[in-house]
Amino acid sequence: MTNTSRHFSAFARLLHWTMAALILAMLFIGVAMVATVSHAHATLIALHRPLGIALLVLALIRVGVRIRNGAPALPADMPALQRFAAKASHLVLYALFIAMPLIGWTMLCAGGYPVTLFGAYHLPALVPQNVELFALLRALHTWLAFALLAIVLAHIAAALFHGLIRRDGVFSSMARAQR
Repeated sequence: MTNTSRHFSAFARLLHWTMAALILAMLFIGVAMVATVSHAHATLIALHRPLGIALLVLALIRVGVRIRNGAPALPADMPALQRFAAKASHLVLYALFIAMPLIGWTMLCAGGYPVTLFGAYHLPALVPQNVELFALLRALHTWLAFALLAIVLAHIAAALFHGLIRRDGVFSSMARAQR
């Protein structure tokens, strides 16, 4: 669905920027988490798990908002390859936004670890404990994190290209409200 407005709704922008901050935080927390054996490790894990589930919820809401409201049309003079890249990269981003927390949750279940959100509240196990599945999902979670980082960096580069070089309104459609 294409939005007839030249800008995303305020709610879509709030979701975008909230998720952007949380995803960048999650990527840094994830790297720090696997790179340390200090006392900070437990704190990082305690942050990473509930933030992942929060991102899953936000991603599902964001998909619903995107389906319901669509997105502003891309500039008419945008080359076909850039249009394809924009649409494909957004699909990959949304897929990773949903897959990463689900894989992380499933990985922890397979490893026999509880997914604690807060206090004593744990999410249900998605799969029974299985060491081989845990190892597979851990590797997959790591590789998809690298893929997410690459796509996020490409997304930021494209946003800067549209905002600073093309100045075609694509960046401003998410950066600020319509005037």
